[in-house]
Amino acid sequence: EFGVNLAKVKGTGRKGRILREDVQAYVKDAIKRAEAAPAAAGGGIPGMLPWPKVDFSKFGEVEEVELGRIQKISGANLSRNWVMIPHVTHFDKTDITDLEAFRKQQNAEAEKRKLDVKYTPVVFIMKAVAAALEQMPRFNSSLSEDGQRLTLKKYINIGVAVDTPNGLVVPVFKDVNKKSVTELSRELTTISKKARDGKLTAGEMQGGCFTISSIGGLGTTHFAPIVNAPEVAILGVSKSAMEPVWNGKEFVPRLMMPISLSFDHRVIDGADGARFITIINNMLSDIRRLVM
Repeated sequence: EFGVNLAKVKGTGRKGRILREDVQAYVKDAIKRAEAAPAAAGGGIPGMLPWPKVDFSKFGEVEEVELGRIQKISGANLSRNWVMIPHVTHFDKTDITDLEAFRKQQNAEAEKRKLDVKYTPVVFIMKAVAAALEQMPRFNSSLSEDGQRLTLKKYINIGVAVDTPNGLVVPVFKDVNKKSVTELSRELTTISKKARDGKLTAGEMQGGCFTISSIGGLGTTHFAPIVNAPEVAILGVSKSAMEPVWNGKEFVPRLMMPISLSFDHRVIDGADGARFITIINNMLSDIRRLVM
């Protein structure tokens, strides 16, 4: 329910078993640390100015609103990730004209046959990312705390950021490379509903190797996502739009989707970042690569 990594919780029950009270105490402590994070960030980093203290009420009417539980916890993690990870972001556009035609055709066929499945662009992006991770395993790794070793993972679990009324959560889809588009579509529908209803379990938000953040439905064109440590890369997906593309003879209308790849520059250099995003482009622009 709280998305807590139980390995970090000290159990006080019999033979060290973790009790409900232990998890609740851990969450309360995490929230306290998150609330203190802005002050610590200002005073604990050499050369960093302290957080500005301003009496905003001097300028007009104000209202103070308490941050939600998820925002308090994730805020500290985001601050750490932004400060500790040297980010690089590559921006590109992917031609998804044929993919969208195929996706709509599959949805129409599923509706006609009364199948309980809905294909969204995200599942195809998940499959493309899984293929890229297989070809470039360094993106499927985690850097040790001392920055000296890499843990290369032999499994491919992909987190997908979900916007909920209580804040952003990232459920993790296991073994994406081993599942079909149809399997992932059904799983995405089920898990997304659980996320919006606040019913995700801790296990459903653990074990991620790579994260996808798609906000194209909100209308944005480009953004630079923050790496979700201890992962080393994240893919941002923005709103697709029809654009004129030169095919060598004439301009033709093509549906182009902006994507952005942020990565940890300690682990991945710019050339590999370009190669990784090119693999994703090639997979999404040619539907045959995804379904074969």
